[in-house]
Amino acid sequence: MDLNEPSWVDAMHEELNQFEKLGVWMLVELPKGKKSLDTRWVYPNKLDDFGVIIRNKARLVVRGFRQIEGHDYTEVYAPVACLEAICIFLAYESYMNFIVYQMDVKRAFL
Repeated sequence: MDLNEPSWVDAMHEELNQFEKLGVWMLVELPKGKKSLDTRWVYPNKLDDFGVIIRNKARLVVRGFRQIEGHDYTEVYAPVACLEAICIFLAYESYMNFIVYQMDVKRAFL
């Protein structure tokens, strides 16, 4: 993988532009006595059904494994729906004659 290749550079610029567009971060001064968390780039490839690379993707991720429970955070939350909750929701939707739409989320920030 050559990071000087235009497709990888474009993927990194797209990721950073999405951060700016969505306003998910702002630059602030680090409080005294606190250490910042490191980030790193992850470079997955999007493949088609035959395993051929159709797009290069770049994701900037935080190396959160360096956090200490109780010091850096106190709660953990995983936004995952269980199957029972989805079934209850769909049953209620059907009973109340609601319309449910499906969407594909391109970017999600916790």
